[in-house]
Amino acid sequence: MSTNTIKTYVLLAALGGFFILIGGALFQGPGLWLGLFLGLAMVGGSYWFSDKVAVKAARAVPVTEAEAPALYRIVRDLTTRANMPMPKLYVTPSLQPNAFATGRNPEHAAVACTQGILQMLTEDELKGVLAHELSHVGNRDILIGSVAATIAMGITFVARMAMFGAMFGGGGGRDRNRNPIGELALAFLAPVAAMLLQMALSRSREFEADRSGALLLGTGEPLARALEKIEAGARQIPMDVNPAQAQAYIVNPLTGRKIQAARLFMTHPATEERIARLRQMHPGAARF
Repeated sequence: MSTNTIKTYVLLAALGGFFILIGGALFQGPGLWLGLFLGLAMVGGSYWFSDKVAVKAARAVPVTEAEAPALYRIVRDLTTRANMPMPKLYVTPSLQPNAFATGRNPEHAAVACTQGILQMLTEDELKGVLAHELSHVGNRDILIGSVAATIAMGITFVARMAMFGAMFGGGGGRDRNRNPIGELALAFLAPVAAMLLQMALSRSREFEADRSGALLLGTGEPLARALEKIEAGARQIPMDVNPAQAQAYIVNPLTGRKIQAARLFMTHPATEERIARLRQMHPGAARF
């Protein structure tokens, strides 16, 4: 089991434990359950229809093998090596070099490449990118991300209910033991802590997809070279993308914007760190 996989389990366990902790400390009434139910329904729906939502948001169109023979050849070779079914393939009109994968499982997966990445990368570099994206599918990262989002949303709902309870009263028999200031502080800090854990989980899955993709190819060099080009392209060529969808891409498509998040709030690891790790890897066999 890789270090990144262990880190994923630890982060998910921390999210779950944190939810239980603040739920017990801040539970303020039945309204929480209605909000939490609606939140779960929204996250569950986004997971179940993740491929359709992501493809539509990117304005991606399906491509046939006759239209993109090289793309099909690369993906067919990689899925055969990884013993995975062939995903649906899409191309988006953006000139920024980038790509993403989505879908709740390998049987319902989609991989989308931008026009920019198809024009900018060599075939070996594109193969490195597609190995990374197929690794997200094989590693069930859409499921992991949905579980994390569900827990984080639950934490936010609990915190908001606690904040309203502390501000406006309530809590029945608990009133004598309540500490409104403490509850307000925890209500403000809990969602931030949950988001930090969720972002750390997202970064760990990017590292794992890099590792799995490199193992699938037997080398990390093609993906390392591709990341150098994609990072430079993302800084120079803007992409109109919803920030909520940005974490799906291999490199954050909003990288070129002047306002950058602090590292703890980043959905992607620093590209230079990803490249360094890839170039330190030793060849090996594919594992998902």
